[in-house]
Amino acid sequence: MDITIPAGDVALEADIVVPGTPQGVVLFAHGSGSSRHSPRNRFVAAQLQDAGLATVLADLLTPAEERRDALTAELRFDIGLLATRMTALTDWAGADPRTAGLGIGLFGASTGAAAALVAAAERPEAVRAVVSRGGRPDLAGDFLAGVHQPTLLVVGGDDPVVIDLNQEARERMPGTVRLDIVPGASHLFAEPGTLEQVARLAAGWFVAHL
Repeated sequence: MDITIPAGDVALEADIVVPGTPQGVVLFAHGSGSSRHSPRNRFVAAQLQDAGLATVLADLLTPAEERRDALTAELRFDIGLLATRMTALTDWAGADPRTAGLGIGLFGASTGAAAALVAAAERPEAVRAVVSRGGRPDLAGDFLAGVHQPTLLVVGGDDPVVIDLNQEARERMPGTVRLDIVPGASHLFAEPGTLEQVARLAAGWFVAHL
């Protein structure tokens, strides 16, 4: 279902799916230059829905901002802006009748992982778990010290720079943090079977913690 979600002085376009008797709700934070139409995130969302979780895929940028970012690539790395939008989505999910009362999980890809982790630090009572796919948790900076929620970091085995960044970020996070490396996967998990592994790991993590 297509919806719009208020976030400060803008409205974000989003897709929401709520299965019967959901076990929790997962909000997606997309990565660099991506959107709620990302086939990778939509694939993961479908697997989470099959596991009994509601999903919300929202564009963290407005259409006008996306057009600007397509030219300059500046907003996709504006973690402060993206995190503010992610926090607004978290507040919305806690109040909307379709998702109120459900445990909230955040799924972030690439730079979206940093936005998700900042939102988790900003909303420690609302957010119960975080999953990062090929993420840049290091971009969350000092907010990492405030992330106490169980966090799963999934990185491709053929993405050595991001592996190092995730290992360093893990050391700065006080909560339960697990780093899973998917063998043979590159940054986008485009290799056959690798995205399925991400989806399976994410579903297990969220079902366990939401």
